[in-house]
Amino acid sequence: MAHAKTSYVCLPCRASYKQPYDRDRERICPRCAGALVHVGSAFAAPPRRDTAGWRTLTVLLNAGVRFHKSCCGGPGYRPRTLHEVRERMAYARRTGTPFAEALVLRDLP
Repeated sequence: MAHAKTSYVCLPCRASYKQPYDRDRERICPRCAGALVHVGSAFAAPPRRDTAGWRTLTVLLNAGVRFHKSCCGGPGYRPRTLHEVRERMAYARRTGTPFAEALVLRDLP
């Protein structure tokens, strides 16, 4: 039986690839030969021409947020726009909440 595939992205190329998960193997982008980032199996890539979507994704990945499935509901809430990211950054600064945690809150108090 084949292993399930998970998503990897190359941020400079704005490309997403589904490959079998292997913790010990570093994935290389076929376009630029840079390292791919493991983002999880519940990931849906923005279109390549959507620069704002890819910038938002870059912020999320650099903060340590990934797209792994939870029990039945998928990965949960993730910001989709830079405006949502800015709101959550302001909330994190105002309340002292860790940035990665503020990014995945469903509703801001």
